Amino acid sequence: MAETMSGIRLSELYVYPIKSCAGVAVEEWKVDERGLRHDRRWMLVDESGNFVSQRRHPRMALIAVRIEHDRLVVSAPEMPSLEVPFLLPDGKPVLTSVWGDLVETLPAGDEANRWFGGFLGVRCRLVHLPDWSVRAVDPDYGEPDDRVGLADGFPFLLISEGSLADLNARLEHALGMDRFRPNLVVVGCEPFAEDNWRRVRIGPITLRVVKPCARCAITTVDQRTGITSKEPLRTLATFRKYGTKVHFGQNLIHDETGTLRVGDPVEVLGRASLEP
Repeated sequence: MAETMSGIRLSELYVYPIKSCAGVAVEEWKVDERGLRHDRRWMLVDESGNFVSQRRHPRMALIAVRIEHDRLVVSAPEMPSLEVPFLLPDGKPVLTSVWGDLVETLPAGDEANRWFGGFLGVRCRLVHLPDWSVRAVDPDYGEPDDRVGLADGFPFLLISEGSLADLNARLEHALGMDRFRPNLVVVGCEPFAEDNWRRVRIGPITLRVVKPCARCAITTVDQRTGITSKEPLRTLATFRKYGTKVHFGQNLIHDETGTLRVGDPVEVLGRASLEP
C-alpha cells in the first residue's frame, strides 16, 4: 500500500547536462524517455572515444553549465564563456564508450574541443547524444524499453537528506549534497530509508528503485574547488561497505514521462522484504 501520508517530498532537483561537469539546480523539469531533459546528454571523450570524468580530471567540477532555450552556456575560471547549440551542424557520428557501452554520438565541434582541452590540459572532444541514438539500460536491472542518456548506468540517482545528515554527523567537516551528484533529493524520511524502497511515485511519475549506487572517487572531489581528499569514502567504508563496494544513494528507472517539481510528494509504493 502506498504511504500517501508519509510526509516525504522532493526537496531538490538537479540536472547535469555535461557528464561529470557541474550540475544545475532547478525547481521543475520535464522528464523524457531517458530521464531529466538534457541530463547527461553531452560528455567529453578522449582520443580513444572513452568518456572523461572527474575521476582523473577533478577540475571538471569547476566547469559550470547554464541551460538556455536553444543552447548550453559553459563557463570556468579564467575562461571565456562557450556556447554549445542544441542543434549541431551535420557531422559524422562518433562511436564513444561509457563503461563498455558503445554509443553513437555527434561531435560538438572544434571550438568546444579547444575550450575544454585548454581548461583541462588534455586532448578531448565534446560529443552529444542525439535523439536517434539509443542506449538501453543494463537488462539485468531494466526492462527492454528502458533508456538512459550518458549517465553511468541509470536515468536517476536519489538520496535522502536524512542519509546525508547521518553521514555528516560522522565526519569532522560536513559535506554538501553536491559531492554525491544526485538528481533527486528527498526529505521527510529516516536516514537510508531509500535503501528499502523498491517502487516510488514522485509527483506524477512512478519509478523503480533498482540498484544501490556504488560510490567512487568523484565523491572525494570538492565540487567548489576541484581539490580531492580521502573523505567521504574513508568514513562511508566504516558503515556502508557491502562486499568491495561502498553504497550511498539509489539508482532509479522511471515508468512515465511528465514533469517533476520541487515539493512533489513522494509515495513509497513497494518495499524490499529484507535489508540490502
